[in-house]
Amino acid sequence: MGDTIVAVAGTLLGGLLTALLQSRQSRAARRDDRAERRAADLRAALGSLVAAIGDHRRAMWHREQLRLAGAAEHDHDTARAASHVTRSAVTAPLVAVSILEPDLEPVARRAVRGAFDMRGAADLDALAAMREHAITATDDLVAAAGRILRE
Repeated sequence: MGDTIVAVAGTLLGGLLTALLQSRQSRAARRDDRAERRAADLRAALGSLVAAIGDHRRAMWHREQLRLAGAAEHDHDTARAASHVTRSAVTAPLVAVSILEPDLEPVARRAVRGAFDMRGAADLDALAAMREHAITATDDLVAAAGRILRE
């Protein structure tokens, strides 16, 4: 009888241990899957944000170049409208990056601000300096994102 009790208890404990190990393995796999999905979502949001910043930077360059050259009001108004569209396109990916990786929010906002601030230049040299600043800020974002994604 004692042998039977030991055998049953051993079987039950073995089953319990197996279930516990499977549960831990399953949780670890789900955690890894969530981390991979988050990283993929972050890469997609970063790609969208960097593209939107680049589009806005180009639109602002064109708009301000027209203004500095004294272009016709219609041409400048058209460029301004285009820059408003590209500016709006920055919002969604910026929010996504900020939510997915809060540590990237400050550098992402600096990159966005660099492109947004490309207006009111006194001359083409000042505009070119603003553009370079915006490009550098975007490069800083890409570098920071790369460091975080490699962790």
